Order: sequence, then C-alpha cells, then structure tokens
Amino acid sequence: MRVGLMGLGRIGRFHAGTLSRLAGELIVADADRRLSEEVAAETGAVVGDPWSADAVVIATPTSTHAELLLRACEQRIPVFCEKPAAPGVAETKRVAEAADRSGTLVHIGFQRRFDPGFAAARQALLGGELGELHRVHLLTGDPRPPAPEYIPLSGGIFRDCHIHDFDILRWVTGLEAETVYAAGANRGEAFFAAAGDIDTSAALITMADGTLVTLQGSRYNGAGYDVRMELAGTRATWAVGLGPRTPLHRADADEGADGRADDGVSSEGPWPDFQARFAAAYRAEIEAFLAAARGERGSPCTAGDALAALYLAEAADLSRREGRPVQLAEVTK
Repeated sequence: MRVGLMGLGRIGRFHAGTLSRLAGELIVADADRRLSEEVAAETGAVVGDPWSADAVVIATPTSTHAELLLRACEQRIPVFCEKPAAPGVAETKRVAEAADRSGTLVHIGFQRRFDPGFAAARQALLGGELGELHRVHLLTGDPRPPAPEYIPLSGGIFRDCHIHDFDILRWVTGLEAETVYAAGANRGEAFFAAAGDIDTSAALITMADGTLVTLQGSRYNGAGYDVRMELAGTRATWAVGLGPRTPLHRADADEGADGRADDGVSSEGPWPDFQARFAAAYRAEIEAFLAAARGERGSPCTAGDALAALYLAEAADLSRREGRPVQLAEVTK
C-alpha cells in the first residue's frame, strides 16, 4: 500500500517513522520543502504528491483538517487525521456527513483508544467485572503549557486537551453525556486569559444513565505528564494510568528494609510528555488505520465519534463561560 503523509511537525514526524515500516511506499509532504526532504532521507520515503497514494495521513495544522478531509471524501481515499476533524461543530458535521455520504473511511486520531490500559478497562466494564458503574474520574495534566502563540488557535483547553478525555469516556463506558458543569481558573501566564482560555480546569458530567463523572486538568502539572482514568462500580474499581512513571508521590509510602521511603517512582522518572506516554498507542492506531484501509476491519474512530466528543467540549466551554450547567441538547441542535 502506498501511503501519503501530509504535515511533518512533531507528531507527523513520529508517524513517518511508523509508516516507513508499515507502508509499501511512503510519500511525504510539508509546507517546508527542506523538512520534507530531511524526513524522506531519514525514513526512506519519497517527497511527492500524497494524493497519488492509496491512503493518506493528515498531521497538518488544525485549520487545514476539514478541507483536507472533505477532499479525501470527494476522492474516496481512506484517510487518517489527527484530532480534531475541524475546529468547530459546523465544519465537523460537514466532514461526518461527507464521510457517510461517500462511504469513505475516515479515522480521527484519538490514540487513547489504542492504549492497553484503557482497552482493558473497557473490556472489564463490558464483561461485568466492575458491576454497575457509578462514577468515573478523569485527569489530564500537561507538565508545561504550549507555546503562547498556539493558545489563541487551540480552541481552548476543553477542545484542545480534554477532547481526548471526552472521547475515551464515551468509548470506555459506552455512555453518552447529558449535562456538563465546568469551571476554570488562570493560575499561570497571562496569555491564557488574554486568549479567553484557562490553564486549570474541572468539570462534573452527568451521563444519560445517571453515572457521575469528574474531570480535572492542568497546563502546569510540573511533576510530569499525567493521564489517568478511574472507574468505580458496585463490584470493583479499576484505574488506568497508575504505574512507576506516574508523576504521583505517595505521602504514606512504606519504608523499605533500608529505611528509605519507597514511593514506587521509576528510576526513569515521570512521563515527560504525551508522545512518550502514548508512543505504543500512536503506533497501534496507525496499524489499525492501515488494516481498515485494506478492508480488514471497520473504522476504529469515525468522524461521528469526533463530533460527539466535540459536543462535550462545546458544552463544557459554554458552561465555564456562563457559569451554569449545560445540557448536551443545547449544543447538538
């Protein structure tokens, strides 16, 4: 299979390494010709027209996603696109409708679905090991904020960062949200507030069956990159993201035989960023996309899924701005 890759920034470059091992031929393209040639030399790819390939991977800036996805649907080329499908609801709807109308495979990159921990928690819940689900907790903490110039273009913390939490919540639980009540604060640099954004977030989500979900986020989690999910049922409680590289210090750590407190932190240190934490998941999602493009499986994460997660982000942002609970029905009209 010939695969075209558009956009060679940090995540695009990572995908290039994966695709160079999985694709029969990799065609790369970036607005920066020198970067295209550099990545091609590193991976054995060729610089050329990605639309001449059998499938395409989009890792370009967010503002270009909808246009490129619509073109893929028009040409009926299987396409993988980093989240989001588009910056806003109207454009995302257009993409989802075009995908349905054309029958084109559109896979949006929500890599947490391909992380073994989240997948195991989903299976445990579906298999009845947790009993009846009563509550869920989600946490995403970035160790440092993005570049100041990125924030006004990001769509805000709920659309840019917590969109992954909203997607994995739906995927793991199989439930849809009914109400969101969100809050936020600015505890760091002034450029967040200047862009109408926040750097610290929290939300209470009520699912359609009454399950309560709490959400927390930070752009200043100085201990390291931290992503966790806790699911509490009537039989058991499962946690995803707890391990030796979780940036969490145990205040009640047991003392070892040598008298030193053992808080379980690995000598490797905490996860430095999302790319390190989810490296295996990023590779697995590309493998799943190529399998779907070959017709070996269905779409792993559709444009419709991206739209559903975006509705949650829209409701959370509206709730935070207006200081009130927001029904999902208010943003899905």
